[in-house]
Order: sequence, then structure tokens, then C-alpha cells
Amino acid sequence: MPVPENRIRTLLNANRPTVATRLFNVNPSSVEAAACSGSFDYVEFLAEYAPHSLMELENFVRAAELHHIGTLIKIDLQNRHYVAQKAAAAGFQGILYADHKTPEEVEESIYYLSPDCPDGGRFGFPNGRWIGYNGHLPQQEHVQMTRNLVKAFMIEKAEAVDNIKAICSIPGVDMVQFGPSDYSMSRGWNAADHAQELKEIEEYVIRTALECGVAPRCECDTMDKVEYYRGLGVRHFCIGDELRVLNAYWKGTCGQVRKLADSL
Repeated sequence: MPVPENRIRTLLNANRPTVATRLFNVNPSSVEAAACSGSFDYVEFLAEYAPHSLMELENFVRAAELHHIGTLIKIDLQNRHYVAQKAAAAGFQGILYADHKTPEEVEESIYYLSPDCPDGGRFGFPNGRWIGYNGHLPQQEHVQMTRNLVKAFMIEKAEAVDNIKAICSIPGVDMVQFGPSDYSMSRGWNAADHAQELKEIEEYVIRTALECGVAPRCECDTMDKVEYYRGLGVRHFCIGDELRVLNAYWKGTCGQVRKLADSL
């Protein structure tokens, strides 16, 4: 069985930029539709927000693999070790961890997603689709695939921002992304009341990540935001959030039609 390429890792190692989009559903048709646009290096499934089964995770990845694009999954804090290992065994190429606060939590997550080898780790040899079922992949090739998994972390708590340099200095941290909503909640804020402060904090996170050799990743929905982040040195972009795009249209064009219909 040939070892599948980790598309995200390949681009990271080559210092190439990446473009992704976020999906709230595990429908393989949505993955294929995004892939057929030709716009994306990988798709992100928001498992932290959306219902899903383990079988659906496999089908999500299968659809992406048909079109040679990568897959990233965003997961909850509480059950992260289980979901991260199951997602990896299904074929996801990267894990985006939410809600971490301390370097110790980050180290623990990396430990549980690292291969169970003499140099440490607790991820064993799963007999699943990732290895061709029933051990059709040599163990050391599985080890290399596991090491290639991209580990990304949301920096979205006040404590995480305070610990950003220590977190970015941990071996195995590949990417970080600032989360203004959770950060605001952790500070007792409403984000809309602290826009300038949030902008400055995000810029600090981006600068620190770059200084530590970690790739900052940013969500954007317009070209002016892409240009703004590019000016800060960002090369990894997540463009468009499925529900945000739909809501913009539902409230925009659809809302205008609603008003027109109500006036008839």
C-alpha cells in the first residue's frame, strides 16, 4: 500500500502558502464541490460545532482524497485525544485543537497524537483505513505518517495569549490561529466593544508565532483582509465559513426579497 501524501504537511515543509475553507457538515458532496472549485489546498471540518459520526469522518476524507486535497478537523477540548486519534485513523491530515490555555495542555495533546515509540507518544497502530486495514502498512511507515500530522492550535484564551511564546516553542506545534470570540469571553468582554484591542492582540500572536518559526493561520472573508494579513507575514488563509456565507446571503438578498414580499 503506498503511503498517502499529507498535502498540508508538504506545503508547510516547502514554505508554501495554503488556502482552505470551513465546512459545518460532513456531506462528501460538499467536500467534492469545494474541491472542484480548484481554489483550496484543504478543507476544514468543524467537528467542534457540528454533529458527526466516525463513519462520516471517513467518507469526508475519501471525498477529499479523490480530488487530491487535504483535510483538517477542528475538535473539542474535552474528548480531544479520542477524536484526534480517530480522525487521524480515518485519514485526516491535520488537527486543529480548540480551547487550550497552557503549554502543558498543548504538550499533552501532542503526546497523545504522537506514535507510541521508544521516544514517546501514545498513538498506537490502528487497524483502519489509514493503514489499509488489518496491518497492510509497515509499522514504521505508520510512525512517519503520524509524525507528519499537522498540529494546529487555537490561541483563543487570555491564558493562551499570555503563554503564546512558550506554546510556540513546543516541538510539534505547526500552526496557530487567534480566536477573538473565545478570547473576548475569557476576558469578560463583548468583542464588538474591543475591536482595536483584539486587533492588537492578534497582531502580537502573529508576530510571536513567526518569531518562533510557527505558521500563523487566519480566517478571512474579503480580499482586503487577506492583504492586511499578508502584510503581517501570514501565508495561510482560511477563506469562507459555510454558515457565515449562507447567512450573509439569507440576510442580504433573501432579506431584501422578504421585505419586498411583505410590501406587496
